[in-house]
Amino acid sequence: MSRPLIALLSDFGTADHYVGTMKGVMLGICPEVALVDITHDVPPHDVRTGARQLAASYKYFPAGTVFLAVVDPGVGSSRRGIAVETADHRFVAPDNGLLSAVLDEAPARRVVELTERKFALATISRTFEGRDRFAPAAAWLAKGAAITTMGRSVTAPVRLEWPAIVERPDGIEGAVEIVDHFGNLVTNVARDAVERLVRTGAIEIAIAGRPVPRLVDTYADVAAGELCALFGSSDHLEIAVSGGSAAAALGVGVGAPVRLTRPGL
Repeated sequence: MSRPLIALLSDFGTADHYVGTMKGVMLGICPEVALVDITHDVPPHDVRTGARQLAASYKYFPAGTVFLAVVDPGVGSSRRGIAVETADHRFVAPDNGLLSAVLDEAPARRVVELTERKFALATISRTFEGRDRFAPAAAWLAKGAAITTMGRSVTAPVRLEWPAIVERPDGIEGAVEIVDHFGNLVTNVARDAVERLVRTGAIEIAIAGRPVPRLVDTYADVAAGELCALFGSSDHLEIAVSGGSAAAALGVGVGAPVRLTRPGL
């Protein structure tokens, strides 16, 4: 990359000064950095959704990108702040599982706790570590600091446990993991699992006990307001309503059970 790049993800929203203030801190340390917003609309304190949103996006950024991710219900507590280096990227985040989904795909080469004070602001707020600890660390990484200089090594960062899908010859059981901005219900059932089931015959899909009439290629394949299933950009099964919100129409959200079965079973 010709310029260092930091990509930001948080639950801060944009109505308050928080995101802009973090950017100001980073520009003060690394004036040449390019700053890209992934999202700041992660539901408040929702570490699981933040982890999934980060995992859905990081792989599309250039090698060398630094990611600053702050969804931190434990701000000011004894939970650690960490920096993580994978083969292609570096991440700064609270050690609360926010990097779990990324590390499931891209194993960490190095993990350090952010203990070296010269990479933080002089005073660290108990309520805004994004500004005082995480943003400075991300900026110093973008500026060229080695991750190993930022603190002591961490051998076991916090990892979240994800609901596993259950695959059987006659069906699959999964669950909704994310409700996106459009109300689409993104499940943990990957395309390859569905394709293995489909090879042996037709399937029926149900969410929270309600049948989903069709598995289609895109939203426009059904009439407006019609319920359907499809594979979204993450290659996971989604339940959607064309031109509407599946979450609102069905009254379900994260954790709702999804079943794929043989007809009549």
